[in-house]
Amino acid sequence: MSVSLTRDELSAALARVGRGDRVAFRDVYESTSAKLMGVCLRILSDRQIAEDVLQETYVTVWRKAGAFDASRASPITWLVTIARNRSIDRLRSGAAARKSVPVDEAHDLADDGVPADEVVAGKEEALRLAHCLEELDVRTSAAIRTAFFQGATYEQLAAAEGTPLGTMKSWIRRGLLRLRGCLER
Repeated sequence: MSVSLTRDELSAALARVGRGDRVAFRDVYESTSAKLMGVCLRILSDRQIAEDVLQETYVTVWRKAGAFDASRASPITWLVTIARNRSIDRLRSGAAARKSVPVDEAHDLADDGVPADEVVAGKEEALRLAHCLEELDVRTSAAIRTAFFQGATYEQLAAAEGTPLGTMKSWIRRGLLRLRGCLER
């Protein structure tokens, strides 16, 4: 049975998970596992590895749900960030063999600066990030958002935009540099 929780219900369920509520954990899992599996699959391109990472993601959710603060980030953003970071960590570890993109290219996509969950964590930081993303041209901003919040690969982004792979990599690389400069101001 699939559970569909609203943002507020998901926030409340995460708070209960933080207090050790197994029923709330089941509800969080049933409501979000399909989306988080999609994030893992887009990044890892291997179902078995994605399933392993999804399990690690929910172990992290169980352990860290008490630290979730609904006033600082939406519950789905918090969950997607955990899944994305776990997937990228797995790629970097070399445990997942990419079929279309070498692992070291995923490094270019991920920012070595402040982790995404810390950037999104505070309202001020989230507003700064949104402002800085708006300073980028529309294509670059959309590509970065899709890569970081939906886990799309360079190939997927290039195909969707109808541009060469090298062009997409350049857009994202330059966009991340401009984004970093804006955030450091």
